Amino acid sequence: MRFPAATLAVPTAFLAACVISLVPAVVSPMIPAQARAAATFGPLAPPNPFMAPNGLASMHNDAASADAGPLPGPGARPAAILAYPLVAACPTITQGTDGLVLALCTSDITQAPVVHLIDPNGIVPRVIPLASMDIAKGGLLGGVYAYLDNNNQLVMIDGTNHLLRIAHVKDAKGRWQLTVTESTDVSSAIPPGDQSVGVVPDYLGNVWFATGTGVVGVAKTGGGVASVQLPAGEQVANSISAAPSNRVAVATTFALYELNLDGMGNPQVLWRQAYDRGPARKPGQLSWGTGSTPTYFGPTGADYLTIVDNADPLVHALVYQSGTGTLFCEQPVLTQGGPGSENSPIGVGNSMFIASTYGYPYPAVPAGAGPAVPPTAPFVGGMTRVDVEPTGCRTVWDSRTRSAALPHLSIADGLIYTITRIGLDNTTPLDVFAFAVINPNNGKVLLQQPKSATILSDPVQTASMVLMGNKIMQGNITGIGRIG
Repeated sequence: MRFPAATLAVPTAFLAACVISLVPAVVSPMIPAQARAAATFGPLAPPNPFMAPNGLASMHNDAASADAGPLPGPGARPAAILAYPLVAACPTITQGTDGLVLALCTSDITQAPVVHLIDPNGIVPRVIPLASMDIAKGGLLGGVYAYLDNNNQLVMIDGTNHLLRIAHVKDAKGRWQLTVTESTDVSSAIPPGDQSVGVVPDYLGNVWFATGTGVVGVAKTGGGVASVQLPAGEQVANSISAAPSNRVAVATTFALYELNLDGMGNPQVLWRQAYDRGPARKPGQLSWGTGSTPTYFGPTGADYLTIVDNADPLVHALVYQSGTGTLFCEQPVLTQGGPGSENSPIGVGNSMFIASTYGYPYPAVPAGAGPAVPPTAPFVGGMTRVDVEPTGCRTVWDSRTRSAALPHLSIADGLIYTITRIGLDNTTPLDVFAFAVINPNNGKVLLQQPKSATILSDPVQTASMVLMGNKIMQGNITGIGRIG
């Protein structure tokens, strides 16, 4: 997923109302105090040795973009909910092995990227982060996607097209500082006016990136930068993923690709599969094409590769064999809800979970996205579970859950965590946002705990991150919420 800069432009008067708060728990009397799903999900793809542990390393949790992780969340019971008012939208939240959180945010005021170091513990969170660092402004997505490496350093490409590694250390007085430990110029691979979108390391430590105009580049471990240009007119609008076989997946607005390095260390296309991109961009989509970051998943962790197409009137989960690009199955999804998704599928073991964003009221869309057809639509929600079986794909359940965030599946407690939007299908600024827990076996909502009745806590489809200590941190348009 992604969101445009104008999404972050909220009225100053609203920002002034953003304060630390403890929201009382509200639970239906029909909801049990604690719940655990019966099924066991997994495995995840093997950990990438050049990233932080699975579940903590990126917006989509790991190199495979599974949107699933090995840590347990708060469970299906009421939890304390607190706010970190950062006056910034924070789509990427990562956590190091030291327990500290590094969040890549975009300032609501300057629209420029900023990195915040946060202590996620304590009854009352710190209003001021432990440390912050402004990042050179470029294209918006340079302020959206990043990952945490195996040394607890945040890795991203800034607005000057430099690949940065940002560490957090204490100075002589014991104060936390953010510092750039490495800056690699990758501008030779990025055309003038273009900007990096997604970034991920392969399992050899080479750092891959993709740009908005379809350049796929790699900063090599031994030095040097190489790239390949995908067909003209194809744009990359989401992040990229890596598999243990040292393959990298990139979805453009026309096709899904898998790439690797040739014998000379240059990126090459292994296969390309076009998908149905539909007649136009749909409401609740931020580009004309798939809204998915490609997801690796499967019985050994990375056997399959999946995205959701943009077909009309129904969208489909497309499952390809990793390595060959053979289409294994094509399953209609979101048939009970809105037919479109800007979110990456959850993929773990043989199961996928797809959430609808059709009609979601983003305040604005990126320049050049093109008109939506229809211009607007109700946000009815929707979520589908699809299992991959030897004979093809099977829909396990289809619901109308109105997820306002990118959901996360914990394989430790067998629960899906997200934020739901409560209100009429035709959304208004008075809608309530709630912490929600879903049973992945049947799609039933186990808990829906209202956390805010203000548009300030709109997560605009950013990821729910399950962190250490049974906590969730959720970005929204003015900061971060902590649950648990």
